[in-house]
This record gives sequence, structure tokens and C-alpha cells, in this order.
Amino acid sequence: MFLGDPTFLLLIPTFILALYAQAKVKGAYAKYGRIASASRLTGAQAAYQLLQTAGAGDVAIEKVAGDLTDHYDPRKKVLRLSQGVHDSPSIAALGIAAHETGHAIQHHQHYQPMHLRSLIYPVASIGSTLAFPLFFIGFITGSGSRPLMDLGILLFTGAVAFSVVTLPVEFNASRRALALLEERSFLTPDEMVGARKVLGAAALTYVASTAMAAVQLLRMFLLRSSRD
Repeated sequence: MFLGDPTFLLLIPTFILALYAQAKVKGAYAKYGRIASASRLTGAQAAYQLLQTAGAGDVAIEKVAGDLTDHYDPRKKVLRLSQGVHDSPSIAALGIAAHETGHAIQHHQHYQPMHLRSLIYPVASIGSTLAFPLFFIGFITGSGSRPLMDLGILLFTGAVAFSVVTLPVEFNASRRALALLEERSFLTPDEMVGARKVLGAAALTYVASTAMAAVQLLRMFLLRSSRD
């Protein structure tokens, strides 16, 4: 945001962290996506059994296109698994499927941080879309447009709050996933090491995203102050 702006330098560490996190995810997924688990369960089969055990059998499981497009939709109560996870018996597939199942179980058990994230989402969605255009217009049109900058900051604060609340939701889903995989013996102790690496790498991407958002918000405050 804004060429010639020295505060842009603040983003460099978060850019590096984001690139590192993406590399870790791709590396872990590529490695453990090629190693089949001893249980030979596919991601879909593991998710189905875990949902039944948790009493969340009303959650549907669907296959979706793309790589690492796995997600849980709480509005429709649908667990969507990418083809490489849905049909694969790999260590990575079971780890990812169990993680998304963890989100479905969170929803079923009324996990409060997940509920809070859902409440914040509409504001965050609007904020991430409108915050920068409004702030930019206010910034370039001079001191008389400070209210636009303030509105941009307020909207983006909602987006940052959403990102922050997402962290405990994602970490908790991963903890649930690993506990379930171990408890049900879907993965051997050696295979659990791989699953932890896959989910740990995925968690790092959320940390990087939150750090990026927080630094962007800091930059907005600094640029707003420069107009005083």
C-alpha cells in the first residue's frame, strides 16, 4: 500500500514468514501425501468414522476440486474435502481430514471461539474489501478526509479481529484432530509424526496471515498520524 512509503518496510518480515509457511505446507503435504497410512483409510472414511463417534453424523461429506481446498461449512453443515484428501489413504490426507472434522465437532459442541468467529465474519468480510480503498482515498485527498481514513481503520480492525480469533479455532481443531487420530489408532505412532508436521505447517500459515494483518493495521495508524 502506497509506493514510496517507508512503513512498507514493516511488512518485509511478515512477507518472509508467509513465504516460509507456504513452503512448509507444500513440502509437508508433498512428502506425507505420498506415504500411505497402515490403516489404509481414506480421508473421507476417516472423517465419516470420526463424525459418527462424536455424534455429528448429520454432517455431510463432499468432494471438491482443487488442492488443499478442504474446509468445513458451518452454515450448511458440510465437510468438503479436496480430491487428494477425500480419496487418499495418505498420512497427510488423514491429518487434513481429521483437522476439518475437528471444525465440524467444534460446531457440534458449540465451541465458543468458533461461534465468535462466525459473528465477526460479516464485518471482517466487508472490512477486508472496503478498508483499503476508503483509507487510500482519505490519504491522498488530504487532511479534510481524515474521517475516511478513520473509517478504513475501523473496518480493517474488524478484519484483524477475525484473523486473531481464527488462531485458537485452528489450533484447537488441530489438537482435536491429532487426539482423535491417535485415540482411534488411525495412524501409528510413527505416522503421527508426519501428521503433526502437516498440521503444524498449516497452523503457521494462519500465524503468518494474522501477523500480516496486524502489521497492515499498524501501518494504517502510522500513515493516519502522518496526516495530523
